[in-house]
Amino acid sequence: MVSDTLSVFAAVFGSQWLRFGTESEHLSIDTDPQFVGFSVSYTAFSAVLVVGWLYALSLFATRRASIIGTGTLEYKQVVDATLRVFGLLAIICYLGKVELGRGYFLLALPVGLIFLLGTRWIWRVWVGHKRKSGWYFNRTLLIGERVQTAHVGNEILRTPSSGLLPVAAITSDSVLVDDLLPGVPVRGGLSNISQVLDEEAIETVVYTGSDRMTPEGLRQLGWDLEHRGIHLVVAPALTDIAGPRIRARPVAGLPLINVDIPEFEGRKYSSKRALDILGSGFGLILLSPLFLVLAFLIKRDSAGPVFFRQKRVGLNGKDFYMVKFRSMVVDAEDRLDALQKSSEGNGVLFKMKSDPRITRLGAFLRRFSIDELPQLINVFRGDMSLVGPRPPLRSEVDQYEDAAHRRFLVKPGMTGLWQVSGRSDLSWEDSLRLDLYYVENWSMTGDFIILWRTARAVVGSSGAY
Repeated sequence: MVSDTLSVFAAVFGSQWLRFGTESEHLSIDTDPQFVGFSVSYTAFSAVLVVGWLYALSLFATRRASIIGTGTLEYKQVVDATLRVFGLLAIICYLGKVELGRGYFLLALPVGLIFLLGTRWIWRVWVGHKRKSGWYFNRTLLIGERVQTAHVGNEILRTPSSGLLPVAAITSDSVLVDDLLPGVPVRGGLSNISQVLDEEAIETVVYTGSDRMTPEGLRQLGWDLEHRGIHLVVAPALTDIAGPRIRARPVAGLPLINVDIPEFEGRKYSSKRALDILGSGFGLILLSPLFLVLAFLIKRDSAGPVFFRQKRVGLNGKDFYMVKFRSMVVDAEDRLDALQKSSEGNGVLFKMKSDPRITRLGAFLRRFSIDELPQLINVFRGDMSLVGPRPPLRSEVDQYEDAAHRRFLVKPGMTGLWQVSGRSDLSWEDSLRLDLYYVENWSMTGDFIILWRTARAVVGSSGAY
């Protein structure tokens, strides 16, 4: 709330100062012709705008605890509240014939949004670091069938940014057996819920479904949790589906979830292709001087061509040649078989942190992913996209199970969820899960977020070798 107040105050009064300086300016208001118009000082108007803006941020629940620190809803609510305030202001000025300075109006809106979103992001980074140290978690009780509850609990533990910390579990089977997950003991059956809520100081309950919990019983549980001030989260059996494909669909009082069929063509993909052409084209023009310098350095560092072309599998399982700056010796492919036993990859992908085939310059290029910049050529040609699943080798594809082939429903990307989530440090299962999640749930907003996170991951060079 403090950072929001400072951001809005700085944006509004800063815009006033930049537009009018220290002079006492007034905006005029023309009333009905039979009455006399009047004027209001910009300082008074700015004060009202600040109060209205802050009220809108509260009204749209932009600081609700359940949305802060995770997901994009927090940012969407901030943008929505801000646009509605300025939209209402524009309507009032038009209908009331208020002569509001355009420079003042057009400067306050974008500056305020940048300040608000920027401070929210800073807070999110701070909360993320705190949560990694064990702070700011909701003590969470898991309730439901053992297998499903264990799956949901494992996904929650995998994502500390959710703010949930499972500390106990209630299963349909009241027999106390092994812990549900490491550090998450099973505390009994459904009859023990009230006791566990008190003993464990539970703040959030995650219900995953149980045949022994009747609809009336679940409704009563919701009432009891409401009385105790405990949040209830209902986790459906559906996993790895999120974002734009999920819509609430109430039917006869039932809170049903509608899951849209994924679309792999049409307007969305036309927009994605347009972004790829503009982004890669601009990138190639901007980076062309750097490409010339790197070409000279690569030729000077070791014998061989500047570029390395390798056959990869792309959209619909078709082969294409991916282009990279050469970072290894010329006979690197011939020496691969001899190094297979030393692989530090995930069982399907070959990776070595100290690969002897990498040249001196190549180690630097790989550390900051500079060797991948020529893939902009593939993006411009249409073989790849800026964001998408990782482009695999044909030898990797030959080891795929049926589910993994869904990766080829979209173009492979220069970056993707795998790139911003650990790169080479990921297990094969995690790499596949992230790629499939992207295929099922991608959006333009998500692509922009991944591109931003990629820049941070490249600078940190985590998992790059």
